[in-house]
Amino acid sequence: MDAQLTPLSFLRRSAEVHPHKTAVIHGTRSLTYRELADEAQRLANALRAAGVAPGDRVAYLLPNVPELVVAHFAVPLAGGVLVAMNTRLASEEIRYICDHAEAVVLVVDPAFGDLVTPLLGTLATVRTVVTAVDPDGPPTEGVLPGTVDYRALLDGGEPGGLDWVVDDELAPITINYTSGTTGRPKGVVYTHRGAYLASLGGLALTGYNAASVYLWTLPMFHCNGWCTAWALAAAGGTQVCLREVRGDTIWQLIDAHGITHLNGAPTVVTTIMDAEQARELDRPLVITTAGAPPSPTTIQQMEQMGFTIIHVYGLTETYGPYSVCEAQPAWAALAPEERAHLMSRQGVGMLHTDGVRVVESELRDGALVDVPADGQAMGEIVMRGNGVMKGYFKDPEGTEKAFAGGWFHSGDLGVVYPDNYVELRDRAKDVVVSGGENIATVEVEHAVASHAAVLEVAVIGVPDERWGERPKAFVVLRPGQSVTDTELLAHVRTKIARYKAPREIEFLAELPKTSTGKIQKFDLREKEWAGHTHRIKG
Repeated sequence: MDAQLTPLSFLRRSAEVHPHKTAVIHGTRSLTYRELADEAQRLANALRAAGVAPGDRVAYLLPNVPELVVAHFAVPLAGGVLVAMNTRLASEEIRYICDHAEAVVLVVDPAFGDLVTPLLGTLATVRTVVTAVDPDGPPTEGVLPGTVDYRALLDGGEPGGLDWVVDDELAPITINYTSGTTGRPKGVVYTHRGAYLASLGGLALTGYNAASVYLWTLPMFHCNGWCTAWALAAAGGTQVCLREVRGDTIWQLIDAHGITHLNGAPTVVTTIMDAEQARELDRPLVITTAGAPPSPTTIQQMEQMGFTIIHVYGLTETYGPYSVCEAQPAWAALAPEERAHLMSRQGVGMLHTDGVRVVESELRDGALVDVPADGQAMGEIVMRGNGVMKGYFKDPEGTEKAFAGGWFHSGDLGVVYPDNYVELRDRAKDVVVSGGENIATVEVEHAVASHAAVLEVAVIGVPDERWGERPKAFVVLRPGQSVTDTELLAHVRTKIARYKAPREIEFLAELPKTSTGKIQKFDLREKEWAGHTHRIKG
């Protein structure tokens, strides 16, 4: 009889094969694989005793700490569905997700007490609120009043007695809420089978093994940390937790624990690259990056420092990474800038996926039509298979719309080259249509970012009486660097066509971002389009 696919089996196996190997490290704390499995079993039993029934949602509001690693196994082991929430949400956003998910338990870090305390007793379905105090975190006053102590809950859980199996591999394992940059966030449903295969896809991509030491620079709540907690358990590797992304702390942990892998948005890459402690590495360290196309300049600089950059692309709806810009041997002979440009593409579907297509905006006779593979024709990127969500929670209409034609519609615009590699050109809502010409803001951002003084850049369309709209760049400079807007604009015009170049640059101390490092362009648009009857969608 075939076994149901579930990432729970990864921890069961590593607890048997690597019982005394360190699985998780956080400050002064650590857990072996046997201890991690034991804690997951006890918490699962405690949740069941607290009334968590099969299919019930259990919400977590924690930073990257061991308790959230445990939750990735304990909650589904109890039969529940994990809902890991963004730690930068406002109080009412937390309320919305808890109520929409119909969560019955909420586990919080005391650092978020000011957000959660006003909600106590008012959440529609939450019966139990648990405080998980981090002894290696910032000083707190301890367990929030009116909540249950996580340690007491855990200690009350019976050891063992639960099988690391599921009856239905298509049952939900987690629900991840989108960032909600436009309208209410949607609950993206992951299944046991999808999480299992996405984890193995990530393992195959990065080369995780029992000697791997992974640093949690990516939030665990974001697409379940790209399924990495499960993937590392499958490999028998070690996970090092990090509450807050800071360049100095990252380098300290790289040295202290021999970090071999980390994941993050391009902003994490620049944080590492621009830290005071930054230097050329004396051993391999793999960075898997996504969230926005990294500029060829960034890729080239990191390679020169000795990092190996793996560029992936995906969405919350695709368990995180779905495609990878897999390097070809022939690229090694190319000039660094040309090789870096090829590596900045979004590439091809990963091992566990059913491929990626770029299609025309309209269906023909109910079917999707591919754009020419010429690197010029732009269309929407679509995906399907086990690497794509089951659907949106309690939103059948939204799910049906997202899967029009049988493939998931990303809302991202791209091209496909003759070598079958896809390149993201823009979010559909981020295209600047100036005088009838489509300008991909990603291309403009790459041109601006190629200047040595530029740390980060975001380009949006702003109102223009003659052209309808035109691109404008918002720039953050590297510490100690300076450049005038005139100098920077002249540089950009040497990289791209003049009509694509912004006519205005605004220098900022920082760009608005989500907690996962994605730049929130809608914040910039709100300011620029205020008072206009016509406004860019999104």
